Amino acid sequence: MCVGALAGYFLYPTYPTYDSFYALLWGRDVLHLHLPDFRVYRGPTEHPLAIAFGVFCSIFGGGGARLMVLGSITSFVALVATIYRLGRLCFGPVVGVIAALLVLSRFFVENLAAQGYLDISYVALIVWAVVLEVERPRRGPAVLLVLAAAGLLRPDAWLLSAAYWLWCVWPSLRRVLAGAPLRASLRGPLRDATIAAIGPVIWVATDLIVTGKPFYSLNSTAGLAQELGRTQGFASVVGSVWTYAVRIDKTPVLIGAIAGAGLAVWLTPRRTRTPLAALVLLLGVYVLEGAGGASVIDRYLLGAAVMLVLFCAVAVGGWAMLRPGTLMRRVWMGFAALLVIYGVSSAASTLSLSTLRTTLAYHEDFHKGLAVALHAPSVERELRRCPLVTLPNNKLIPDARWILDSANQHDIVARSEARADVGKGSHTLENRIKRGSVAVFPLGAAVFFEAIVDIGDDPRDQVPQSGYHRIFTSGYYAVYGNC
Repeated sequence: MCVGALAGYFLYPTYPTYDSFYALLWGRDVLHLHLPDFRVYRGPTEHPLAIAFGVFCSIFGGGGARLMVLGSITSFVALVATIYRLGRLCFGPVVGVIAALLVLSRFFVENLAAQGYLDISYVALIVWAVVLEVERPRRGPAVLLVLAAAGLLRPDAWLLSAAYWLWCVWPSLRRVLAGAPLRASLRGPLRDATIAAIGPVIWVATDLIVTGKPFYSLNSTAGLAQELGRTQGFASVVGSVWTYAVRIDKTPVLIGAIAGAGLAVWLTPRRTRTPLAALVLLLGVYVLEGAGGASVIDRYLLGAAVMLVLFCAVAVGGWAMLRPGTLMRRVWMGFAALLVIYGVSSAASTLSLSTLRTTLAYHEDFHKGLAVALHAPSVERELRRCPLVTLPNNKLIPDARWILDSANQHDIVARSEARADVGKGSHTLENRIKRGSVAVFPLGAAVFFEAIVDIGDDPRDQVPQSGYHRIFTSGYYAVYGNC
């Protein structure tokens, strides 16, 4: 599996996605002893652990971007290994192997890993925490430390840490209620509470140091979600669970997960308790955050989707827990075979490996194409005269910053931001662009990946204004200047 992951890493070279690229840029800022700027136009939520990894990757200069992706691919390998371990511990080696194979065959997840999404590392940590708890129930500090690391990637884990802390502290509370000494009974719970607080404390401290506002990330994330139309009401959030689960796991896996959960509870209720509780918590956190105003995006359901894969593996391979030769085992194997046939036929009719390869190739070509455009002699001459670079929206800004080795975003701006400012009565950025700038325009397929993507992306930002002359063109980009 490791060899295959490395082969894919080199055969299909990709670059970090938007959030990961900003983590890399902010890590580079920290490495150079500069405070990162979280208040950039449509900036992503900062993730302290990702920024720390960005510091490490930035040590390797231009290769840091590819190293960021390697970190995500490594996390995917770890996720497969941990889901195997979880399946083996709870339901036996056959279920563990099937669960690992199912995760390996989720191309949605592999695609996220290949693009360096932070969600893969987050989910790998969550599953690792579940494995530790299964190995030793109410383990406490070890599980909370892993959840704290996850909580430095996604605030969702804060709620998981709180729920787990309550689970661990309950016996101590019962002893106190029964008359045990208060100080001795609460020593462990207080220690665990300190560990559980690591994630939110470091996150809030980071926001406070960088922006002066301890809850900047939480507030800005909710505001951006509303601006981009990614918020939904409670009913819509609940409805999105099935839609996104189908997108990630596919319908046959979900059918198997529902059947497998019921069979697991019936056959091994004690061993099912922890993974089932994790699934319920992950679903609950997704719904609560979405209903509370956070973005409702398919990859935010990834943790629950991976746990559903485990229960589908029970439906397919749980017969191995029964005694050989029994009627129940033979019947279970027959229905499992039908489910596998359904899954394979469904995948054969919908899966397109060429589409996956094309998508990965696009991400490589778009980034490399932008590097070629910005380093073209004609463009570099124009940039020496007026260093301001404009892009249609925010999508390409982190790529451009990395390529140009820009210490900040002052000279790399989005035309959609200027248009939005004009709507608010401010012409400052618009006038600055008119005084002299180099304008980059995606062409062809890049338009629908990098230019017209979100609400607020106006096609007029893809049209050069009067006074601009073309100085470079390629298959994916055209560059104009008015210096």
